[in-house]
Amino acid sequence: MIETPKVDSSFLGQKNIKVFIFDIDGVIRDVSGSYRRALADTVEYFTNSAYRPTSEEIDNLKAEGIWNNDWEASQELIKRYFHGLDQESKVSYESIVSFFQSRYRGNEPNWSDGYIASEPLIANQEYFQELTSAGIGWGFFSGATRASAKYVLKRLEMTEPVLIAMEDAAGKPDPSGLILAVKQIESRNQILADLVVYVGDTVADMLTVVKARDFDPSYNYLAVGVIPPHVPDNLRDRYRDLMKENGADIVLNNMLELTPQLNLLQSSVS
Repeated sequence: MIETPKVDSSFLGQKNIKVFIFDIDGVIRDVSGSYRRALADTVEYFTNSAYRPTSEEIDNLKAEGIWNNDWEASQELIKRYFHGLDQESKVSYESIVSFFQSRYRGNEPNWSDGYIASEPLIANQEYFQELTSAGIGWGFFSGATRASAKYVLKRLEMTEPVLIAMEDAAGKPDPSGLILAVKQIESRNQILADLVVYVGDTVADMLTVVKARDFDPSYNYLAVGVIPPHVPDNLRDRYRDLMKENGADIVLNNMLELTPQLNLLQSSVS
């Protein structure tokens, strides 16, 4: 079990500390068969089985940088479908959320019959223990609900890490949640961060860092993009380019490649 993360005591009170903040979906866990599947199910259901978005179509929507919330993304795809028929969608947002959650969380109290129960983990305990030992503060800023985010962190046997979820801050690319996570890590560890590294898998994640530089210029920032598991090999270069075009300083194959030993400065210019 990973206790509430604190950097090694020898680093307490120091400046020039690195802080790594992680998105969760597509970074910590593979959501291609859960969130994305629930999104496609929802659109298909409310278009009377006439339209089921492909994975590439979902990526194209998220590439617009403002559809980080999958409930809102579902609603937007439904609206666009009916707009293409010169009709107006009459589906309520509440109905969309309810159906989506019935697929993602399921109907059992412990969510055992929902897609969430079968999400593969990308991260592991040892990775975060290595960050702590290296004097790197870390936490999470995610657009997922707090309950969903805590579900996966519990699987990693984490005890109350810093977590800013959907209920805690404005949605990305608004950077306020990212800064809130940094402040909580600083307070909990009695450190002053110099470099803030945000790790995400979408355009909205990268734009969050771009906006953070103006929102709070007291920190140095690094936007680290990771290619989510659902992207096929023949589209990975295109996805990498998309992330860089929208502010990524580094694009990695997965978050485990972001090690304490990685020369971030050298990697960002290579």
